[in-house]
Amino acid sequence: MQRAEINDHPPSIQDMHIKIPLKNVTLEGRLTVPEGATGLVIFAHGSGSSRFSPRNWFVAEILHDQNIATLLTDLLTMEEEAIDLQTRHWRFDIPLLAARLVAIAAWAKNDPRTKKLKLGFFGSSTGGGAALIAAAKIPKNIAAVVSRGGRPDLAGEYLSLVNTPTLLIVGERDTTVLNLNREALEKLNEHSKLNVVPGATHLFEEPGTLRIAAQEAMKWFKSYLE
Repeated sequence: MQRAEINDHPPSIQDMHIKIPLKNVTLEGRLTVPEGATGLVIFAHGSGSSRFSPRNWFVAEILHDQNIATLLTDLLTMEEEAIDLQTRHWRFDIPLLAARLVAIAAWAKNDPRTKKLKLGFFGSSTGGGAALIAAAKIPKNIAAVVSRGGRPDLAGEYLSLVNTPTLLIVGERDTTVLNLNREALEKLNEHSKLNVVPGATHLFEEPGTLRIAAQEAMKWFKSYLE
């Protein structure tokens, strides 16, 4: 899949590649902050994906149009990704990915460009499970969670500990994942919701389906991050 490139933006939008130093690793990211932003959405990519995901960047641009900042960051280092391509181990280490999301959120709360912004998580595929675990661990720091085609079931016992309003977006034809999301919704808090996109499969490749998912995510974040 083709990488999303940094495009020219008006001066009112800061768009930059960054490095996020954590305890034992340094992660790569792309931070985009529109002028007047009140919220920041941290993306948790799914298995085998990265900050270059064109699907997540498509969602990010719709958020930018509503003055919501985004941080697309790799949850694995380049060395870990190289190993993962062979073993497929790291992408399913959900506790590790969740711990890194918690650390990234802490970094965002201390960085001068983002420290005043309310935080949200946007998780895709396995990233959905990691985002929910992270939200359960730092409930005071995360105002909203959206999972697109996610695996909230991978959050396990943490589902019932999530106090953050959560939107689950799943394709109508992604039947296995849809059933898992329906079961997960029963364990989530009363402020959570399942939105089924008609005609969509797991990757939302059908015409117009990704835009529907992105707009629903935008509305959710706009409600809770402003």
